[in-house]
Amino acid sequence: MTAAHQAPPPAHPRSEAGALRAPVHAGWGGWAQTSEHSKEVRPQMARLVGVDLPREKRMEIALTYIFGVGRTRALETLAATGIDNNKRAKDLSDEEVVQLRDYIEAHFKVEGDLRREVAADIRRKVEIGTYQGIRHRRGLPVRGQRTRTNARTRKGPKRTVAGKKKAGKK
Repeated sequence: MTAAHQAPPPAHPRSEAGALRAPVHAGWGGWAQTSEHSKEVRPQMARLVGVDLPREKRMEIALTYIFGVGRTRALETLAATGIDNNKRAKDLSDEEVVQLRDYIEAHFKVEGDLRREVAADIRRKVEIGTYQGIRHRRGLPVRGQRTRTNARTRKGPKRTVAGKKKAGKK
């Protein structure tokens, strides 16, 4: 291979021209790809109630990234605000983002408020000693699932109990 056919050495993230280069690693967001020739500035992600909505997803799916909003509530919200389900989050106008934010804040308890309410409900059940509270306190499944086998997610890794030793041969 001649010197003319070799790939150039990797450049520093800020090259001499001052343009940012995106890193090759696929799993990392990294720097925005810009160059001197294309001064395209990507719009900000749509942000609702403290959550960045994924830009490439359809709104029906993107809204489910908000804690407390599932498919049903997402469809209800989109129907009430008159936004198309199949519209991508990146295509939302500022007015549509404001509409969605206002509707969600007015009609649903989401994110931090909902998390606090759920934690308070669990704390209350533990304090008054209900069956569910006792199961929470012991770290066991709460909703009637079996524990003879499985339930490892709730119980954690196995703890070996000292038992009988195997009898040696005489």
